Amino acid sequence: MTTLDTATRTELEAAAFRRLLQHLDDHKEVQNIDLMILADFCRNCLSKWLVASADERQVTLDYDAAREWVYGMPFADWKAQYQTPATPEQLAAFEAKQKN
Repeated sequence: MTTLDTATRTELEAAAFRRLLQHLDDHKEVQNIDLMILADFCRNCLSKWLVASADERQVTLDYDAAREWVYGMPFADWKAQYQTPATPEQLAAFEAKQKN
C-alpha cells in the first residue's frame, strides 16, 4: 500500500469501507453490542468516525445522516426491525470489556 499514489490508496480504502458497510448490512443479525464486545467498535462508531472525518475537512455531516448511511436506513427503523434486547450475558461481557 505504501507504493500506491494517494488517490489510488484513498479509492481502495473507500472501496474497502463500502464493502464493510455492505457486509454489516448483509449480517444484520450481528448486534452492535456483539461488535463492541469483540472488536470495540460498532455501526454507531463508524457513524461517529464519518462525522469526525467530515469535521476535520470542514464539511458538515449530521450524525443522523451518517448513521442512515451506515445503517442503510434511518436508525429508528433499523432498531425497530433488527435490534434485539441485550442478553444478560452480552451486558456482562460488555461491562467486562469496558473495564479492560
